[in-house]
Amino acid sequence: MLQRPIFRIDQAQFDRLQRQSCAPDRQAVLQALSSAKPDFTDLQALLSPAAAEFLPQMLARATQLKRQRSGLTLSLFAPLYLSNLCSNECSYCGFSRSVAVKRRILTVDEALQETAAIQALGISQLLLVTGEHERKAGVDYLLAMTQALRPQVAKLMLESQPLAVRDYQQLRVAGIDAVMLYQETYDPQSYARHHTFGAKADMAYRLDAPARVAAAGIAQLGMGVLLGLADWRTDVLLLAQHLRFLQQHWYQLAFTVALPRLKPCAGQSTQQSGVSDRDYLQLLCALKIFAPELSLSVSTRDSPQLRDLLLTSIACSASAGSKTQPGGYTVAPQSLAQFSIDDERSPAEIAAMLRRSGIQPVWQDWHPLLGRSSV
Repeated sequence: MLQRPIFRIDQAQFDRLQRQSCAPDRQAVLQALSSAKPDFTDLQALLSPAAAEFLPQMLARATQLKRQRSGLTLSLFAPLYLSNLCSNECSYCGFSRSVAVKRRILTVDEALQETAAIQALGISQLLLVTGEHERKAGVDYLLAMTQALRPQVAKLMLESQPLAVRDYQQLRVAGIDAVMLYQETYDPQSYARHHTFGAKADMAYRLDAPARVAAAGIAQLGMGVLLGLADWRTDVLLLAQHLRFLQQHWYQLAFTVALPRLKPCAGQSTQQSGVSDRDYLQLLCALKIFAPELSLSVSTRDSPQLRDLLLTSIACSASAGSKTQPGGYTVAPQSLAQFSIDDERSPAEIAAMLRRSGIQPVWQDWHPLLGRSSV
């Protein structure tokens, strides 16, 4: 049996890249913008402070690249929070085990009710989200939920604790189309500082999780970091390196990237990312220019004004009408949300905004009646 390729990062490498992150000058940015196939040096230039003055040009090019691949469309989905149980201690998360919130885990019947409520909003693409609790919200629970919900929706995605290859294989056969995994940060020191208890404290195991998803044959892999835990320029550059590593070994995989910014949550009501809207726009444009095949996804963490810009230019998918607590679509919230939401518009309002801008909202890109391969 061949050994699975492994991606690794050490502190010396992170520190070296961070020292280089502000070095590119104006000429390096111009060279990156003129490159037909940007490399990591070009990406570093586009992420640098010197690129800030070229933001309009970067946005124009990134928008053109997005539209060349997926046209004037935007795919809409909604998260379905199944559980806020978590056995990890993470400094920035409202689900962290030490945070005094009411814990809840949905039954299959409750999840079906939530699904029906989401579908009533027009959405048939769901992202199942759980806190990381292997005993109560582990693979058996996820399989039961997948088997129950798969016939009801057009696309089923999963964001949970990292699993073994065999677990991902079972979930693929049951009906999971995509898996989302957030490394949070590639800075080993920052990772250790923010993850102090539980399985998530094992950075190497989490770093290897995307490769396990790929090895299991999942069709789509979502990756990302939480901006604000470490130097964002270095984190995004290493995310791009991780992406290229995976593409070299699993070329058939479709990739999505989401880059949420640190937001207030239960127990951490004042925390912020330190990443401005201009910084955020710059890094998203830089990634799209570097890897045009990437599908950029935008969450409701961001303001309506910024989301309108992103959703009508470089984003390929976005959540809408999100509730970030279990049972949030069908009952009054009984538990606190994982993070605060800035864009509370309904999916219908988002769709109307898109149409006014000449963008076609895509509610689903696969019809379950046409069948689905499980091999």
